[in-house]
Amino acid sequence: MKSVLIIGVGQFGSHIAKRMEELRCEVMAIDINEDSINEILPYVTNARIGDSTNEEFLRSLGIDNFDVCIVALGSLFQTSLETTSLLKELGAKMVISRATNDVQMKFLLRNGADEVVYPEKQMALRIATRYASDSILDFIQLDSNYSIYELKCPKDWYGKTLSQIDIRKKFNINILTIKRNGEVFIPEPSTEIQTDDIAFVIGEIKEIQRCFKI
Repeated sequence: MKSVLIIGVGQFGSHIAKRMEELRCEVMAIDINEDSINEILPYVTNARIGDSTNEEFLRSLGIDNFDVCIVALGSLFQTSLETTSLLKELGAKMVISRATNDVQMKFLLRNGADEVVYPEKQMALRIATRYASDSILDFIQLDSNYSIYELKCPKDWYGKTLSQIDIRKKFNINILTIKRNGEVFIPEPSTEIQTDDIAFVIGEIKEIQRCFKI
């Protein structure tokens, strides 16, 4: 069970807090706004009203006891930057901070953030990719070159086995799983693709795009 500190419980922070509590983490929520704390309190292990730029307040929380500290103050950049820096100074093991643009991301990384999340950009990328082609159902970008895609199998695959299609040899792409009639399974080389099968594939983005003509 992980111990998590979430600073800022607006919409973004509260969604994280609730989900992590569902995943059986011990969640401490912090916000300067009393109403926000009252709203999140029933959903988390503990919650406190306080200013995250106040060193003594943060110190009183025992920062080094948390496995992860999440700074969800994207609209309050100066506060987010100061909080991120203070958390690291106080011995935080892992600091994840929210940014709303590329400049904020750079400054947060330089000032102690171990990881920066940029939800608006990430969601925009996901939506743009998802609706760029009728074949794409979803995708997860692993880095700038590699992704996992959920894709409708091309019609010219129907009735062929994976060994006949052989996209691993042709495109260096691996089919991780197949979804058929709502059920997901790991295919064998002898698995025959059927109408309306959905494939989860991993590989270089450019090769996946070339293979699936997207």
